[in-house]
Amino acid sequence: MPEFIPGLHLSELFYKESVEPILHAKFPGLEYAAARLGYGSEVLGFDDEMSRDHDWGPRLTLFLSDDILETIKPKIDDALRNHLPHLFHGYPTNWSLPHEDQTWALMETVAGPVNHRVEITTARKFVLEYLGFDIVGELTPADWLTFPQQKLLGITGGKVFHDDVELKAVREYFSWYPDDVWLYLLASGWQRIGQEEHLMGRAGEAGSETGSILIASRLVRDIMRLCFLMEKRYAPYPKWFGKAFAKLKCNQEFSPILNNVFESENWVAKDRWLARAYELLVAKFNELHLISKIPAEASQFYSRPFRVIWGERIAKNIVHKIKDLRVKAISARPLIGNIDLVSDNTDLMADSQFRTRVRQLYY
Repeated sequence: MPEFIPGLHLSELFYKESVEPILHAKFPGLEYAAARLGYGSEVLGFDDEMSRDHDWGPRLTLFLSDDILETIKPKIDDALRNHLPHLFHGYPTNWSLPHEDQTWALMETVAGPVNHRVEITTARKFVLEYLGFDIVGELTPADWLTFPQQKLLGITGGKVFHDDVELKAVREYFSWYPDDVWLYLLASGWQRIGQEEHLMGRAGEAGSETGSILIASRLVRDIMRLCFLMEKRYAPYPKWFGKAFAKLKCNQEFSPILNNVFESENWVAKDRWLARAYELLVAKFNELHLISKIPAEASQFYSRPFRVIWGERIAKNIVHKIKDLRVKAISARPLIGNIDLVSDNTDLMADSQFRTRVRQLYY
């Protein structure tokens, strides 16, 4: 097996050393963008040696203008198939046909056309297929709320190697939520904590340590989600959620506390550590100066021996700051948040054809 090269760097080398020279020689003056975006651990910078067994290797996307795609795409594809090297830095540039699970694998060849993974498309077509949104249309609050954050990372992450067609502007278009959508998501995050923060202790006190563990885990995830939102960072899907959290500025303060939640022997200890996490979360939230300062001290839940931060009350205060009438209308109903909070179903999140149906939740 060749020496491991991080996939994003491998794709950049592949473009500069193999793809760009072919384009320059065969299509002088062609305006295009070249980038590695979309699916793949390497787009997030989290790939390693194990990643190489499928959907990993020398690959990238070429973006053309809409008016020339259909005429020149077959010619570019043919040029690449016949002129790309069969090996690049020790890795095949030829790929198998998709397996039953729709994954691809590198397959070494020594002669003949290369079945490459240089996708040729346009920015509009790419976004339409990836997000289920046409960039010539208006981007509404309901659209923002139905884009999985993992997919927003797929567009804003990765790397652009060359850009003649304003691909950068498309990426900036999705760089972060509008302010009032952000406020709505923050409110929804606090609402979720408010709905379950007293249940962890109740389950444990009633004799279900298993139930308290499950609820504590959900609360930790919601605390982490709010941390991503407060630092204006999209959160990836579960496989890389923890690794991405470790890159947040607040990680050093939160991780010891959250780890103690998981390592606690009983619900009483979990309650103590969760209370500390809530207090730190409020302190960090206050630093954003979005609403009046919130007391950063957990208190008893009525007469029960559980400490809470009253997340629903925080959510109501945030909602009052929303000005966009469309977002106000959405926030007047139950605060369900975005698609990441509504469901963690993989098919629902991955298949953009469901997005139109999910949008109906916000009307």
